[in-house]
Amino acid sequence: MSTTVETARSSVIVAIDGPSGTGKSSTSKAVAAKLGLSYLDTGAQYRAITWWMLTNGVDVGNPEEIATAAAKPVIVSGTDPAAPTITVDGEDASGPIRTQEVTSKVSAVSAVPEVRTLITALQRSIAAATTGGIVVEGRDIGTTVLPDADLKIFLTASPEARAARRSGEVKGSDLSATREALIKRDAADSGRKTSPLAKADDAVEVDTTELTLQQVIECVVTLVEGKRVAA
Repeated sequence: MSTTVETARSSVIVAIDGPSGTGKSSTSKAVAAKLGLSYLDTGAQYRAITWWMLTNGVDVGNPEEIATAAAKPVIVSGTDPAAPTITVDGEDASGPIRTQEVTSKVSAVSAVPEVRTLITALQRSIAAATTGGIVVEGRDIGTTVLPDADLKIFLTASPEARAARRSGEVKGSDLSATREALIKRDAADSGRKTSPLAKADDAVEVDTTELTLQQVIECVVTLVEGKRVAA
C-alpha cells in the first residue's frame, strides 16, 4: 500500500460528544492512545478560561465582563493522550481547573458567545494542525466545532449511572447531590443559545449505561477502524 493511501487511512478526525459522566474523557484518551491519534479535551479549555476568570477577579455572573476579558488568557493544550496538558499564560492549570468552584461556574462562562467563538477557533486550529488524526471530545464538536469530522459519536448514559461514576471519582461525594448537579449541568448546556449540547444528525449514539469502560472503548475503536477502512 502506498504511503499516501496509508496516511489518508490513518488521518481520521473523530468527534466524541455527550454530557458529563458518560465516559467521554476516559474513552477518548484510550481510543486515541490505542490508535496512535492525538487527543483534545475541549472541556478542559472552557474550565481553563473559567479558572483564569475566577483568579483574575472577573465577575463570572456578568456576561459582559466575561466577554470583555475572554481574549486575555493564552490557553495551550497538549494533545498527547498519554499525558494531556493544559497551560494558561504558561502556568500548568491541569489541577486547578478540576476544583468544585470551577465546575460550578464553567457552564455560565462557556455560555457567553464571545468565549465560545474564541475557544471554538482555538479547537479548530488544533485539529487542523494535527497531521496524524485526532480524537476531539466535548459537547458541541460534531455539531459546531468540527461538523465535517470523519466520525461523530454521541455517548449517553442514565443520570443514575453517570452520578455513580462521578461519585466514584470524588471521595466522600453525595450520590443524590451529584445526580442533581449533573441534571442541572445538562439543562444549562442543552439550553444555551450558542452551540448547545446536542447530538449531530449523523452521529452514532452509544449508550454506556450498561457497558464497562473497556466495552465502550472497544466499541469506539471498532467504529473508528471501520471509518478508516471505508476511507
